[in-house]
Amino acid sequence: MNAKLNPYYNENTIIFVDGEFKKASEATIDLYSQTMHYGYGVFEGIRVYKTENGPKIFKAEEHYERLLKSAELIHIPFTYSVEELVEKTYQLLKINNLESAYIRPLIFCGPNMGISKANEVSIMICAWEWGAYLGDKLISLYQSSFCRPHPRSTKIEAKVCGHYVNSILASIEAKDKGFDEALLLDCDGYLAEAPGANLFFEKDGQLFTPQTGNILPGITRATIFDLCKELNITVSEGAYKPEMLENADSAFFCGTAAEVVGIKSFNSKVFPLEWQDSLGKKLQTAYLNLVLEKELLAQI
Repeated sequence: MNAKLNPYYNENTIIFVDGEFKKASEATIDLYSQTMHYGYGVFEGIRVYKTENGPKIFKAEEHYERLLKSAELIHIPFTYSVEELVEKTYQLLKINNLESAYIRPLIFCGPNMGISKANEVSIMICAWEWGAYLGDKLISLYQSSFCRPHPRSTKIEAKVCGHYVNSILASIEAKDKGFDEALLLDCDGYLAEAPGANLFFEKDGQLFTPQTGNILPGITRATIFDLCKELNITVSEGAYKPEMLENADSAFFCGTAAEVVGIKSFNSKVFPLEWQDSLGKKLQTAYLNLVLEKELLAQI
């Protein structure tokens, strides 16, 4: 792709590839890459925020620990340490003069047309300025006809490139029908997650969220649990049918790319509680305060 037309980099953008910093416009990948052909690779989504103390990568260690765990789970050998990856990422941000950005590390495999272990493994880290993935308005949600993969069919807890074909199909379907985003159920018909975010919903002053097992247990999701403890908000995990969401008072998604975004409706049924009065709004503000290193309860 012509760098001038690419929204993620320009002719001056630098990325990190296998120990070197190089221009994104000059970087290449082998067309026989196992990752390109089969989706056999893992990645992370990370954000850096401009704080009063300078650029701060939010939960950098947790994200890189998950990246290495994802590689281990699907048998991709990888030798970098978490500390090395965090250091290289801060260097990358400084080189590109980025203080608030989205960071994308990718572990990808070399040429191999076999359905087998990787012969060669590479790492790429890039970053670009990117607003909230789902925007900052309340979104309309559609129950997808696609379900999440069965947990015995793959490693659900790993952030694997190939898993996101499922996400893309669900998201395209929802948008083609006039909705902002999809919600996938698991293979037994219980609420699971969005194509790229975790779900929480509110009923009678309490929060509920789908249990792990059929979802990617998000780092932002874990942060919401921590914030709920600090704010004395009750949150329960479980197996919930779509009817529980239909009858909820409010709902929201959370994820690194999406951050915390309110949901206006599910299958065209509008949630009755005003977003400004919801627990989701309270957590949205608390999350923003946290990542910007402001006092947690400020403006809540």
